[in-house]
Amino acid sequence: MKLRLLFALLFSTFAFAQTATLTGVILDKEMFNDPLPFANVMIKGTKTGTTTNENGKYVLTLKPGNYTLLVGYLGYDTKEIPFTLKANEKKVINHTLESNGIQLDDVVITHIVSKEKESALLQEQLKAVEIKQSIGAQELSRKGISNVESGLTKVSGITKVESRGLFIRGLEDRYNNLLINNLAVPSNSPFKKIISLELFPTDIVGFMDVFKTFNPNLYGDFAGATIDINTTQPTESFTKISYGVGYVSNNNMHDLLISADADNTKSFFGFGGQERQLPSGFGKTPNGQINNDFESSWNVTKTKAPLNTSFGVTHANKFDVGKKSYKMYYFISANFDNKYQFREGIERTFQTGQGIYDNNFKKSQYKFGTQASGLFALHFKSDRLKITTNSLFIKATENQIQDQVGYTRSQVQNPNELIRLNQYDESNYFANQIQSEYKLTKAGNHLLKGGISYTRTNFNQPDRKFINGTKVNEDEIEVRFGSNNFIRQFLDVENNFHVSGLLEYNYKFGKEEEKQNKLSLGYNGYSEYMKTNYRFISGLPNSSNLPSSIVNLNAIDGFIQSAIANNEISFREETGGEYKTKIFNRVDGFYGNITYNITPKLELNAGVRAENTLRDLKYRTISDPIGSSYKKVETNELDILPSLNFKYAVSDTKNIRFATSRTITRPVLFESLPITYINADGTSEKGNALLSNSTNNNLDIKFEVFPTKDELFAVTAFGKYIENPIERSFDNFGGGSGQQISYYNNKSATLLGVEFETIIQLSRLHNDLKGVSFGFNTSIMHTEATAEKNRIGGAYFDTFEKRQLQGASNWLVNADLKYDFKFSEKWTNTATLVYGVYGERIYAVGIAGLDHIYEKPFHKLDFIWTQNIDKAWDVKLSVDNILNPYYERAIGKESILPIQENDLTVQSYTRGTGFSLGASYKF
Repeated sequence: MKLRLLFALLFSTFAFAQTATLTGVILDKEMFNDPLPFANVMIKGTKTGTTTNENGKYVLTLKPGNYTLLVGYLGYDTKEIPFTLKANEKKVINHTLESNGIQLDDVVITHIVSKEKESALLQEQLKAVEIKQSIGAQELSRKGISNVESGLTKVSGITKVESRGLFIRGLEDRYNNLLINNLAVPSNSPFKKIISLELFPTDIVGFMDVFKTFNPNLYGDFAGATIDINTTQPTESFTKISYGVGYVSNNNMHDLLISADADNTKSFFGFGGQERQLPSGFGKTPNGQINNDFESSWNVTKTKAPLNTSFGVTHANKFDVGKKSYKMYYFISANFDNKYQFREGIERTFQTGQGIYDNNFKKSQYKFGTQASGLFALHFKSDRLKITTNSLFIKATENQIQDQVGYTRSQVQNPNELIRLNQYDESNYFANQIQSEYKLTKAGNHLLKGGISYTRTNFNQPDRKFINGTKVNEDEIEVRFGSNNFIRQFLDVENNFHVSGLLEYNYKFGKEEEKQNKLSLGYNGYSEYMKTNYRFISGLPNSSNLPSSIVNLNAIDGFIQSAIANNEISFREETGGEYKTKIFNRVDGFYGNITYNITPKLELNAGVRAENTLRDLKYRTISDPIGSSYKKVETNELDILPSLNFKYAVSDTKNIRFATSRTITRPVLFESLPITYINADGTSEKGNALLSNSTNNNLDIKFEVFPTKDELFAVTAFGKYIENPIERSFDNFGGGSGQQISYYNNKSATLLGVEFETIIQLSRLHNDLKGVSFGFNTSIMHTEATAEKNRIGGAYFDTFEKRQLQGASNWLVNADLKYDFKFSEKWTNTATLVYGVYGERIYAVGIAGLDHIYEKPFHKLDFIWTQNIDKAWDVKLSVDNILNPYYERAIGKESILPIQENDLTVQSYTRGTGFSLGASYKF
């Protein structure tokens, strides 16, 4: 018995020793035969399997025998490879996977190669060490999303607020940063921190990353999030043509007022406005000149707003260059759309230090806007070298006519005061980028990547015209000369250059069979030079006793020209010393970062960034003589910005994350420009040249579960302590002027919050719900800001010493219900119902006894139905803003001063409900 037991033991030991090794490399044909990380490699009929590492390698230890190897990846052909293993053999099986567009239900994705795929992006979120979220072209297309801004609202914690851009985790535009292809780019408007993302059509986007925690390779200007837009890199040849039309209730087919200068074909396509430029006779330096030689008209055309329209053309092609391993492709995209908008509602301001309205208007606003974009990209790839170039052009125009009827300066006895604004905005944006990546070693363990971006932008408001008078009837106005009744403003903000660069060395180390560690050392930074020019021209009477006249407001040009010909009025420059500013900014960041696998389950990502800021601002105040010396604000600051990220993999589908960092927040350009931007109704907005950067101390703890490749549950607790937060506030000045908004550094602010996110496939509840998914995310926050006591004469400038942080919502909710279904094998559909709402937030901080102005919650419900027919036709039907609620701002109810007005609403209007239909054909 003992002998047989010993024999069995020896036999089993011998048999166990008879093992063999299977290894190989999996390549991706769609990415020019690059290694395919995290592809699935399995033995058919068993549970034995693994995933390839970052170099595409896999290793399996098996007993001798006959097997079939399964190699798969989402959207790629699954390959079955029979093979035989002998004892102690080391067999190599390499394979190149090829895409066929078929979803593989039995293959679980654990990495992302084609980042345009929706499921793959969700799985990259699982594997990434840092806390980030992504959205790709596949999801954007399937959900019928037409621009980047709308697409990003599908990411947790992000809301879109009217014309004010994206709010991330309840924080407004000031706290966001933008990269394009990992390179810094400027904004196209001095009034926004980042370029309006509505201008980016999704046709030019491959995927977008949203980083909610800081890494040293990101710029230090980080608080809400950094958004990185990666332009598309298609791997197939195709041409696509698209066209769409849209109707918005109370907007299209509604009465439209449009400047007579813009009522032509050239302006319809966004190429008007030349006649509105400042006449050369005024010269480059203001000196009180009188000049009546203007080309632009004061007249306005009344018509009906047509339907909104859009169209686009996209073409991509790839080909071999020389050797078969040398690949090149190009991508061309051109898109254009125009839209018409009407807003009607109330607009009021309170007098500083008093509880009565200063202005009380009914406002009617008519807008006609155009957006045009073009992208040309060229990509080259060899075995070790990648080179990518992108040229992006974006042009946006907006013609606006606005009428305010009511009383000004608290003159309740004159309720028919009429103020007309005739404004044209134009921005041009031209960015050119080149990027490269080179493997210093064939295996790619030593990698060098770099890039440079050159951008020029121009924002222009030429001949921004104001008319004041008393309304007589629908089209007639009684006008008076003098008292600022005919004003022309010319604002030009030119970014002469914005150059950004990136150079980074990466070293991967550790066993190739395991998840490798990575060390990164690099530099990124930018330099820019901007000039602003702000000129005022007034229509002044040449006599003190000119009578008032009743004229047709829409055809007033003849009256003005007659008055000029009769020498009754002249247009005289009244520009002050603040008309010109010059700004030079330079940011240089040097960083080191390491990703290290402490254990198979615990990963560390840690680093530090040394970021130096140089800023040279030259300006004059409004009271300075035109030719006087510039005042200067010079900044030279070095910020040391550390970051630490931990990820602990509880299992293959569960993670716990911890992140902490120190970052800064720079102001929006206009917030720090010492310019008083005057509106037609006497209100104004003024920048503050003495603003300093805020400093942010950030902390995030996150738990996330990915039950399947399409599902997610996550909860994040986060906190921020902000030193010297930048806030929008009323300005405390007297003299009978209208309400003024300005910007200040306050003492400190604390933000504590929790964020929940889930994506659930409802088929887990019932089989009849197959294809239906529910997504939900919410952020709940508590913020407290402390006013700076010494801002004004040693006393608190704000009404309250402690309050909510300006610009931050205490809560927000986003949800979507999506249904994927088929009419046939060649006719697939996605129907999505999307809802979003944000909580009340402070728009402007209250002073001198007045409570704050609050931006009220806005409930938005949309429906989108997209159809793909025969893989060639895409049809989209959408209904936007179904609930059509009021957008409102109101002064709070806790003013220390007695408020004499019954209604505290200061702004209110509805947007209308939009219906659009679009189609595209791909061949």
